[in-house]
Amino acid sequence: MSTGEWIEAGLDDLEIDEQHEHHEAPLPVVAIVGRPNVGKSTLVNRIIGRREAVVEDVPGVTRDRVTYEANWRGRRFTVVDTGGWDPEATGMNLRIAEQAQVAVELADVIVFVVDTTVGATDADELVGSVLRQSGKPVILAANKVDNQQLELEAAALWSLGLGEPYPVSALHGRSSGDLLDVILDALPETPEVTFGATRGPARVALLGKPNVGKSSMLNKLAGEERVLVDPMAGTTRDPVDELVELGGRTWRFIDTAGIRRRDRELQGADFYAAMRTRAALERTEVAVVLIDASQTLTEQDLRIIGLVIESGRAMVVAFNKWDLLDEDRRYYLEREIDRQLVRTPWALRVNVSAKTGRHLDRLVPALEKALDSWSTRVPTARLNAFLTELVQQTPPPVRGGKQPKILFATQASVEPPKFVLFTSGWLEDTYRRFIERRLREEFGFAGSPIEVTMKIREKRAKKDR
Repeated sequence: MSTGEWIEAGLDDLEIDEQHEHHEAPLPVVAIVGRPNVGKSTLVNRIIGRREAVVEDVPGVTRDRVTYEANWRGRRFTVVDTGGWDPEATGMNLRIAEQAQVAVELADVIVFVVDTTVGATDADELVGSVLRQSGKPVILAANKVDNQQLELEAAALWSLGLGEPYPVSALHGRSSGDLLDVILDALPETPEVTFGATRGPARVALLGKPNVGKSSMLNKLAGEERVLVDPMAGTTRDPVDELVELGGRTWRFIDTAGIRRRDRELQGADFYAAMRTRAALERTEVAVVLIDASQTLTEQDLRIIGLVIESGRAMVVAFNKWDLLDEDRRYYLEREIDRQLVRTPWALRVNVSAKTGRHLDRLVPALEKALDSWSTRVPTARLNAFLTELVQQTPPPVRGGKQPKILFATQASVEPPKFVLFTSGWLEDTYRRFIERRLREEFGFAGSPIEVTMKIREKRAKKDR
């Protein structure tokens, strides 16, 4: 295979078509919930058509929310497998149950799985009452119905007050197609979103430690006391959405609970609030990380910034309470910021006072610039011309006696921008960081993370002689 043929094959693998580029709306979400050991993961495997969810005949195997993509009758959707949901759980089981409840709140459709051979238990009744109050479409899957006799027993699950029970055998596939048809009928329509088309107000997550001023900022931006503000940390538990008119456009700001410490150290309501904050970040385009300028940067501040980077969202760092600083503190804080954010020099920074509203007018230009960077696409020809000149000036370091070559490059996606380098060998991490830095210098990307990956050409097998 020639270099040109190999590059062409690699591009086919990436499924890149710049002439017909489009973005799709987020896939609708189906949450599979139920008490422990009723066959949720088995049903997930049946829905996605492959054995990926871990299945074992003991409760508690699934602990976290795990997502998979499914396709039925040409309709794509996301399936979320959850741990056993016991409303009266304690300890680790409580955390598992809270994960399941987060999945319910994020889902478009809920499939409630009940073990027909056991019947409706007290725990099923409690979960059912929560689901009835959720306002979401709920499909009652009567699982482990392996014969006609059990189908008759499934009818007893009408008592849960969730409508018709749909008998199914996740293990053997009995009536699984009928259940999928019901799920598809309940899913919301997901029209395709063309690149550059209006997708509604940009969503902005306000993140930060407790009591850093997130709620105060939202209230000041909204021009009203939209959310409760209290000196006691932890006032906000659930993300609060608010449409705000700023800079001639509408934004959807999401106030989130303060992230106190590492997830594994959280308990009870704090753990639940942190999960809701992460979920809120997942449905936004840009995050504003608030930092208390009157204090030194903490490990938790840096961890929250890292969380945004991992999520691939555009980012603006807002140093709040700037008006409380004297000139000396401002000087030393600038040096401190440069030192501790050395790995994220691309993050846009604004100095504000959420309480007084000072310099909040600088927030919108920063958000717009970050979003523009987040959706920037570099033409392939320009990208390769830039890299050719860059490699001529600074070639990749030699590895194993050979110098790797960059044969071709393309931008695989936007939001965030991701670049793929087709190479003849491994590029050192330091060289890839060098390329990332030079890409930013050449094309911008202020306020947006970018990703640079490699696709190494495989060596051709020697022909038999």
